[in-house]
Amino acid sequence: MNTRFVITPEKSNGIFVFVSKTNLFNYNCRNKSKKVGPLTVAEFKESEIKLIKHAQRSLFDKKEIPSSISNLFPFVDGEGIVRVGGRLENASVPYLHKHPAILPKGSKLSKLYFNSLHTSLFHVGPQGLLNAVRQKFWPLSGRSIARKTVHQCVTCFKSKPILFSQIMGNLPSERVNISNPFTIAGLDLCGPFLVKYKNQRKGTLNKVYIFVCICFSTKAIPLELLSDLTSDALIATFKRFTSRRSKCFKIFTDNATNFVGANSILKKFHKSINFPDENLAKYFVSENIDWKFIPPKSPHLKSLWEAGVKSVKHHLKRAIGNLHFTFEEFQTIMIQVEGILNSRPLTPLSSDADNFDVLTPGHFLIGRTITSIPEPNLIDVNENRLSRWEKITKVVQRTWKKWKSDYLNTLQARSKWITEKMI
Repeated sequence: MNTRFVITPEKSNGIFVFVSKTNLFNYNCRNKSKKVGPLTVAEFKESEIKLIKHAQRSLFDKKEIPSSISNLFPFVDGEGIVRVGGRLENASVPYLHKHPAILPKGSKLSKLYFNSLHTSLFHVGPQGLLNAVRQKFWPLSGRSIARKTVHQCVTCFKSKPILFSQIMGNLPSERVNISNPFTIAGLDLCGPFLVKYKNQRKGTLNKVYIFVCICFSTKAIPLELLSDLTSDALIATFKRFTSRRSKCFKIFTDNATNFVGANSILKKFHKSINFPDENLAKYFVSENIDWKFIPPKSPHLKSLWEAGVKSVKHHLKRAIGNLHFTFEEFQTIMIQVEGILNSRPLTPLSSDADNFDVLTPGHFLIGRTITSIPEPNLIDVNENRLSRWEKITKVVQRTWKKWKSDYLNTLQARSKWITEKMI
């Protein structure tokens, strides 16, 4: 039989079976006594030895050991196959695992065996594929071959394609200009979460949802609890939010059904206003909220409030776990999470021991971090009222100056989507 085996990628599955059947065909052509029936272990083993020897011929055509494998302490076994010597002689593992056959870099056998094993292991990843191959062989540059095998697999590409990626755009003006908290905000809902009511029978659980709002300029996050996802419940929750936090002039949301419904109801409400007093009518018109919907199928446009939802879930899941609380208990935990989120740093922490204060959303809401120790009572300090007002104004201006100099600079660099990618 010619020692040059012609093996195409289409026959990569069961490569040793393919060669065994080829040897069987040659034997039956040359001998009067024919071999019939399934392949035997001896025939399979013979084909395997021939393939390995043929693959190793390019690496060991010279008598000296190549420097690239000298650290493996190779040796030749009784069948003429070069194997890894290694240091695992005393390990309680199979012989082939302790002394795998060395396969040269760029060997056709290596590529076909990697492809065969990748398919039989249901398209395992590079790390798992290399580990499976090393149970029997030691391919040189094995990590590179494993990554290349997975990368070039059509099935793997179809299940996880590389999509089009645009360059990260500039931040909108609403996020980089000074404005009062919640003048412009993004809204989303998260849940459902299961709670209990005290007046219900034991074991009855009810779904509740969390209304998440995030300020575009300060990243402050207030949370409200909803009992259902109807437009009426959303409007009632929004009224509670604006009564505590101030009116919003512009709201951004996605195209969720309940948000679209709420927007149409609000528009009808504002259109139906017809007051006899002209000044009062003008006041309601001036308080009208501009409700903006992001384009469909563009989740990157709502990344700001989606990150807020992720942070809320991060703390709630760790605080609640698998427990079920009453409505009041859950609301208490939710408000505590709100305080933690509004105490998160907006700028990197300084390594200077004297600069222990860091800008947080709480500074724009109450003048300090919400979870910090309360400041001492200065009500009895004898100071001129005007000077106190000037000091308060100066503190507010200093906070916004810090926002401009420290926080705004952190938004300068593009963290991802640096280059444009096409399929």
